[in-house]
Amino acid sequence: MHIAIIGGTGKEGGGLARRWRRAGHEVTIGSRDADKARARAAELGVSAADNVEAARAAEVVVVTVPYAAHEATLRSLLPVLGGKVLIDVTVPLRPPQVSRVQLPAGRAAALEAQALVGPSTPVAAALHHVSHTWLASDDTAVHCDVLVAADDGRARATALKLVGDLGLRALDAGPLDNAVALESLTPVLIHLNKTYQSAGAGLVFTGLGPPRKV
Repeated sequence: MHIAIIGGTGKEGGGLARRWRRAGHEVTIGSRDADKARARAAELGVSAADNVEAARAAEVVVVTVPYAAHEATLRSLLPVLGGKVLIDVTVPLRPPQVSRVQLPAGRAAALEAQALVGPSTPVAAALHHVSHTWLASDDTAVHCDVLVAADDGRARATALKLVGDLGLRALDAGPLDNAVALESLTPVLIHLNKTYQSAGAGLVFTGLGPPRKV
């Protein structure tokens, strides 16, 4: 699968690129600065382009930009997003109060993304709760669960599969409305990291059986 990671020069995007490449996917990292993207891509062994060209060539577009750049980034990609799956990793943090929940006007970044890109680009919210520390590790599997919220079946199935390819357990967390809860947990994890001196707190759910067949 060809995946474009928008914001791929950052720590989170770099860890995702490295693991998906290792799983056999074609990965292109995008940045507003194409030279910066190429330099980072050379370190990771993946391709690079500016944001628009990266998204144009991909089947799946993963957005890992800060919330302050979220809307502008998506607007710049609108001409090339039709028919693709968009996985939104964005959390509406407002520095310096990053350990405090800050609900945006649209209730969740992923909901704002879906409203902006329209029905031709189904959105899945995912990967808010795995630290870049673990993504950068050489461990094949990471002891962390990833919640995936989506309204569209194709977006949900795609996100669940790609999360599994990262070496993480992917869990169906219901409709995209639940992205409000997913995104709101990230400031709590940041608080836990600071309070308990963690390299990257994560979530693990217990008592779950096999998924129900639909």
